[in-house]
Amino acid sequence: MIEYTQEKKFTQDEVQELFLSVNWVSGEYPKRLYKALMHSSTVISAWKDGKLCGLVRVLDDSEMLAYVHYVLVNPKYQGLGIAGHLIELVKEKYKDYLYIEGMPEDKSNVAFYVKHGFQEFEGAGSIIICNPGKKE
Repeated sequence: MIEYTQEKKFTQDEVQELFLSVNWVSGEYPKRLYKALMHSSTVISAWKDGKLCGLVRVLDDSEMLAYVHYVLVNPKYQGLGIAGHLIELVKEKYKDYLYIEGMPEDKSNVAFYVKHGFQEFEGAGSIIICNPGKKE
């Protein structure tokens, strides 16, 4: 059984392992990643048998906009509906906000969000500056 919590009970090592399991560069910055998650508006994590297997991170302005920054699930646990359930929990938590937005980095992930009630924002672009700094 998968357990979900908004309590930020994960450790830096657990978060790093999760991010590296999906080959995300954020995992190479464990201290910065952990600090960012601890200061995020919402982090909902998924646990199976005491192991961190997925999470969703949301940044919000407390009233109008909630931004789904990412959803990730360790490949060992993919296919169990974890990512979809995490998104549904976000939708429930932020149901009174005017917008729940996200910008998947991989266009192939748009269908996942559409399946969960999001609309593709035609003509929208993606912008980013990466300042990697030192690894800690």
